[in-house]
Amino acid sequence: MKIRVLGCSGGVGQDLRTTSFLVNDTVLIDAGSGVGELTLEEMSRIKHIFVTHSHLDHVNFIPLLVDSIFDSIIDPIVVHSQPATLRALKDHIFNWVIWPDFTELPSPDNGVLKFEEMNVGEVIGLDGISFEMIAVDHIVQSAGYRVEDNGKSFAFSGDTSTNDTFWQALNKHKSLDVLVVETAFPERQLHLANLSKHYTPSLLAADIKKLKHSPEVYLTHLKPGDEEQIIDDTKRLTPNLSFKILEKETIFKL
Repeated sequence: MKIRVLGCSGGVGQDLRTTSFLVNDTVLIDAGSGVGELTLEEMSRIKHIFVTHSHLDHVNFIPLLVDSIFDSIIDPIVVHSQPATLRALKDHIFNWVIWPDFTELPSPDNGVLKFEEMNVGEVIGLDGISFEMIAVDHIVQSAGYRVEDNGKSFAFSGDTSTNDTFWQALNKHKSLDVLVVETAFPERQLHLANLSKHYTPSLLAADIKKLKHSPEVYLTHLKPGDEEQIIDDTKRLTPNLSFKILEKETIFKL
């Protein structure tokens, strides 16, 4: 299993792209602005998109992706997510006002985009790789994912704050190789993090103690301009945690 990090920032700017992971060249986990790193040929290989939640930084390149490769799509690209997330995409993006409804193009019975509901706890297998949806706690209905292939596993928290469900779901499995977990705000913005339901280093420090595994840990979704402070806060508050900051174009081979 190969996972390529297309985008992992909590915002945009020079060389900063928002969340998207490419799994084995054909599957995306989220489709933020990182999708723009792909060539048209690479985009044309995408068959499935697993979405964590409806916020723009995680979905804004779905419409642009489909539009860019429209003529080359033979089988519809399938978007997997929770019902509320799919409704948000349908009502607020693919609504003929913000963007054409590609579930009805080139014809109502032959759209190049397809929405398929997925619920927490559900596991979908694609070419031998399993994608498990896990409940987390964000300001909108949101999920994380655990991805496994041949006994090797990768987990992504999506956007979340303090919760038990994500850690309990990971602990049900025998192992975890790589964990990518958000830490959006520094400690000085703890109040804002609580309002918007994101982790700060202290909140993550409390929650990661619930994990019984010892994976490689990567922090993601850091707000632009606050990266150094978040790193300093994390080192201070979790001195026993070995972590790395996730970078665009990191490739995991599991």
